[in-house]
Amino acid sequence: MLQAIGQQALVGMFSHLIFLVVTWWALQALSIDKMIRANRVVQARLLLMLLTIAIGTSVSNFFLDFLSWSQTLPSLFF
Repeated sequence: MLQAIGQQALVGMFSHLIFLVVTWWALQALSIDKMIRANRVVQARLLLMLLTIAIGTSVSNFFLDFLSWSQTLPSLFF
């Protein structure tokens, strides 16, 4: 029981980290230089980090929910 909880925690942490990296990589394709006011580079970087966290964790939570649902789906048939 405790081992399963530990495995779920490890999968969750790994999923969040992977999706944060993928989201950060994807957001680098945006050209936000034109939208940044002069001398607001730090605020723009903070905004990118917050967007990365918001999008990455949302996608990771969707993935983890879908994984959980797919594991419980066989109980529907038995």
